[in-house]
Formats: sequence, structure tokens, C-alpha cells
Amino acid sequence: MSEPAGQPDAAPVVAAPASKAAVTFIFITVLLDVLALGIIIPVGPHLIVQLDGSDFAHASEVSGLFGFTFALMQFLFSPVVGMLSDRVGRRPVVLMSNLGLGADYLVMALAPTLSWLFVARLVSGITAASISTAFAYISDTTAPEHRAQKFGLIGAAFGLGFVIGPAIGGTLGQVDLRLPFYVAASLSLLNFTYGFFILPESLPKERRTPFDLARANPLGSLQLLRSSPVLLGLAVASFCGFLAHEALPAIFVLYAAQRYGWTQRDVGLMLAGVGVASSVVQGGLIRPAMKKLGERLALLVGLACGLLSFVIYGIAPTGLFILCGIPFGAFWGLWGPSSQAMMTRELAPNQQGKFQGALSSLRGISGMLGPLLYTQVFAFAVAGGSFVGLPFLVGASILALALVLVLATLRQVKPPVAA
Repeated sequence: MSEPAGQPDAAPVVAAPASKAAVTFIFITVLLDVLALGIIIPVGPHLIVQLDGSDFAHASEVSGLFGFTFALMQFLFSPVVGMLSDRVGRRPVVLMSNLGLGADYLVMALAPTLSWLFVARLVSGITAASISTAFAYISDTTAPEHRAQKFGLIGAAFGLGFVIGPAIGGTLGQVDLRLPFYVAASLSLLNFTYGFFILPESLPKERRTPFDLARANPLGSLQLLRSSPVLLGLAVASFCGFLAHEALPAIFVLYAAQRYGWTQRDVGLMLAGVGVASSVVQGGLIRPAMKKLGERLALLVGLACGLLSFVIYGIAPTGLFILCGIPFGAFWGLWGPSSQAMMTRELAPNQQGKFQGALSSLRGISGMLGPLLYTQVFAFAVAGGSFVGLPFLVGASILALALVLVLATLRQVKPPVAA
């Protein structure tokens, strides 16, 4: 049975606005959490080969297992971390994540065997689950009508993390395969120290809720998303968006090499361009877009742009033409902040942590299913001599489904209440 959503934010109860230093700390925390995923991409296979003496074919299989494990930990622990933040507050959860992530990087740097590296990767999936708490912190300290802009800043941190992570890993890894992890550990521990002194608590004690272990499991937390038709519709559409996005990290390297003969450098520059363009949109254009279009239209425009970008990626006859999809993919970034802002208004203030945990669990599910789906579709297309751009057209179809769901759901969404 789904639990009631409580009183939504029609008359929002928002804590005192966070200081600029606190928002900066949250931004950096998310950036570092994303680095946990990105920094291992260029050096991970090489370190695996070094540790077990295998070849790159085996290293690729092990890397896939590591990625699955990371996503599984996100799925399992995001609701636990989200509900824990509803119980003890956002500050201790975010700070402990920074401390834990820093310690985990050190374990990766010192790992003497593949087993140690696997355990460290498992733990990093748990510590990086605090991203949900970062979103909850923004919800606590931001009026509903301004949340889309602040969520956009967090989205920009995601984009920058996926650009900076592989860049740091690739550059420092040429000096020493362990060096990227030492640097990442230092950054996380410095951020913990900085946050310890400047980060205020955003959730007052009177708005906290008891920790319910039965509801902290991922399936139990997902019940919250069924508490209203609007929340359910937007959540399912969000899952479709997460699942579609998995096509890029899952098969783009293979696709570009197979179809266009791109090198690793070509692919790296392309993905860096995607990340930079996305960061520009989410970090600088969300606010004017919200003023010009409003949340509803921005949400629809974002999904339509994402769909168009995937169609371009799938049918581009040349490597140069595929670059035309980058701007449309960047404006896909309008979708996430708009959708999250609408969903947070459907919930009471003391449910924001649990909600962000449930949303992160959806990301975890997509992170587990997406690579399996798109690699199998790509293998089918290559083996059968059919259209190798098929995985991106599958992603476009999933986004089309999301667009239909959003159109049906928006009829029930209440407009934001002016401050």
C-alpha cells in the first residue's frame, strides 16, 4: 500500500536560504561524487590488467562487472541514505559521504589485488549515494518556484564531473595509474574539512521523521512515487529518461569506432564536448529558460531535444554530422530540473530526502539495465549486418514514450505558487 504524500508544498515550508558558500559546497560534493564514476573510466582497465596480469578483453568484462556493482549499490543504498537524512539531517550525511569517499579513494590507490579494488568500487557506490541528499538539501532551502534553477546547478555538476573525471584519470594515469585516486582522495577530504566549518543544517529537528528500516529498502522507497498520479507519471517518465541516457556511456565508444573509425581521442573529445555543452545549459541557461518558457514547456522542450539528439546520433552518415546532435543533447538538460521541481511540490518537506533517494534508486535500476540493453542491441545490429545506429533509435523511442507520459501527466500538475 502506498503511503500518503502528506501536505504538498502549496504553502511551502522552506528553511532559511542556504548561503552561497553552502550551495557551492553542495555543488562540489556532487561534482566529486560523479568523479567517483568518471575517474576510473580511462585507468580502470589498465589497473585491472596490472593487478591480475590479464588482457584487455578480460579487463573489459571486469570493468562491466564493476559498473554493474556501482549501480547496484546506488540502487540499494540511495533510499537508505535519503531516509537517514530525513531522520538525522542533511549535514551529517553529506559530510560522512565526503569522508567515506575520500577514504575509499585511498583504498583504491593502495589496492594490492583485484579483490581489494572490487570492494573499494562497491563502497564508492554506497558513498556516492549521497547525491540524493544533496538534492534534498536544495529542496529544503529553496522555494518551490526557484528549485528548477538550483537543480540545474546540480545538473551542471554532473556534466562537469563526467568531463573532468576522465580527463583527470587519463592525464594523471599516464604518470602513474594510482595517482588519479590519490588526487581524488585529497579533494574529497579537503571538501569534508571545508564543509565541516561552513555547511549549516538545512532540515530543522521539528521537520525530521523516524527512520523506518522496512521502508528504507529500494522497493519500499519506490512506493512513495505512487502516492499521487502526478508523481507517478513524472517518475516513470524520469526512469525512461535515465534509461535512454545510458546509451551514451554503454555503446558510444564501440559505435563510433565501428561506424566512423574514431580513435579513443576522438571519442574523448566528443564526450567532453557533450559534457561541456550540458554544463553550460544547466549551469547558465536554466534560469532564463524557466522565465521564458515556464517549467511545463521547458520540460517538453527538453525531452523533445533529447529525442532529436538521439535520432541524429543514430542516423548520422558521418562523424562530422554527429556533432550536430550535441546542442540538442545539451538542451535535453532542461528536462531534469523542471521535472524534479514539479515532483518536489507533490511532497511534504519531511519527505524530500526519501523522494530523492527513490529517484536515485531509479537511476540505479537504469544503470543496471541500460548497459545490458544497449550492448545487446548493438551486438545484434553488428552481427546481423543491420543498422548499427539501432541502439540510439531504441533510446529515442524510449524518450518518445517519456514525452507521451509527460503530456498525459501535465494535465494534472498544479502551477507553482508565486513567492
